[in-house]
Amino acid sequence: MTYKAADLNYHGENCGVHNWITDGGQSFYWHPDWLHIAEDETDLHSKHEIEVEKGGEITKGHAVHAILKRLNEMLSNDHA
Repeated sequence: MTYKAADLNYHGENCGVHNWITDGGQSFYWHPDWLHIAEDETDLHSKHEIEVEKGGEITKGHAVHAILKRLNEMLSNDHA
């Protein structure tokens, strides 16, 4: 099994911070000023860098891609 965008539930934006939650209850956060995703709204824990072309603008789509990459890496590590 791998995670896909349909597995993420977008819970909106608060003070510029966007939130997605998996069906299992794991939350991920992103703010347009962050170059990574975070696993808490304060941006203090378990960051994962967002990959974007140099000079490119980071979007919610990039954040979703980073979240899915993080989830799938965690899933792979659990099965290793």
